Amino acid sequence: MTQPTPGTPSLLRAINDRAALQALLERGPLTRPEIGALTGLSKPTASQLLARLQEAGLVVLNGIREGLPGRTAEVYRLNPAAAHVAALDVTPAHIDVRIADITGTVIGEHRLPTPGGTGGDAVEQVRAALRGADAPADLRRAVIGVQGAIDPGTGRLGYATSEDMPGWHIPSLVATLSGGLGVQVAVENNVNLVAQAEQAHGVARGHQDYVLLWADAGLGSALVLGGRLHRGATGGAGEVGYMPTPGAPTARETGRYANHGYQALTGGPAVLEILRSYGVRGTTSGQAVRNAVRASRSTGRPADDARAGLRDIAARLAIGLASITSVVDPGLIVLTGGTLLAGGETLRELVEHELHALTIPRPPLLLSTVEGNPVLAGALDLALAAARDEVFGSTVPS
Repeated sequence: MTQPTPGTPSLLRAINDRAALQALLERGPLTRPEIGALTGLSKPTASQLLARLQEAGLVVLNGIREGLPGRTAEVYRLNPAAAHVAALDVTPAHIDVRIADITGTVIGEHRLPTPGGTGGDAVEQVRAALRGADAPADLRRAVIGVQGAIDPGTGRLGYATSEDMPGWHIPSLVATLSGGLGVQVAVENNVNLVAQAEQAHGVARGHQDYVLLWADAGLGSALVLGGRLHRGATGGAGEVGYMPTPGAPTARETGRYANHGYQALTGGPAVLEILRSYGVRGTTSGQAVRNAVRASRSTGRPADDARAGLRDIAARLAIGLASITSVVDPGLIVLTGGTLLAGGETLRELVEHELHALTIPRPPLLLSTVEGNPVLAGALDLALAAARDEVFGSTVPS
């Protein structure tokens, strides 16, 4: 029978250090007695811990707190400069960047236009974007959201064409980016990052099994099963735009990466065409859907046509969701992206009604509540989690 290994003094110190750093992160500036109370440490041990963390550059003084007459207490906080991270959202038109310190405070943002991929290769594009955001030289982590997904077997970007991501179809993409930028890089599917943000900040909080559907110019999905993101063997779980769907052409007729499947049925161009046939105009799918919702609230023939157009779109969206629901049986479906958010509750109710008419499971459908750019939000969450784990564990003995 194997006996448990007793904790060494250095390992116990590392455990206490991590607990104190986590408390400072979650509770804000704290005094030594407060840190001791939160971690269960004695006053001498808490004092030694704070001195050790100050020396390591992980904790700094944050002033004095006045107490009872004649009594003051030094206040400590997590050193924001202990680590910096970057989140990036890469699209064919631009790269959005957000820089934050280890506390999560955003210290820089930038948008780098890349029309037609004129920004050069992937390393040069990212370097220019980081430079525009005034990224510090000691950047510790960068998480990059992209269209498509990294195939773990080949290290290449898949599920996206060179037109979608010009300059990014290179061998060992992650290693090339990390080496070229001098920072540890992770590349993640953009819709997976949206699901990460939804789980941390939105309507999926607390849900262990849910599906997120992104509908805009393109379609994408993310699957969270047992509280964990499911990526699939080649990284392509959730690439529902390519999913064979009744009523749409297949890859056999159009070609592997051509317009077929769920994308051909309900992608942005299809939504524009459908609504145009009902007399509703718009330059983007989101704008057209918004116009249809507005028109549907009036009376007369145009209102009837707009409502019929929205029902048509809802029925098409429900066909793809029915396939996913029947296989995955999620507890929740989150709807997001320009098309779905523009439709608001009107379109959400129609899609839910159509879906529940097709499947035995009847999960609720909810609109995303994450504000701003959800790809950047999810990427920043992952970058901060990795950096904090590394920094907070830096006192662990080797």
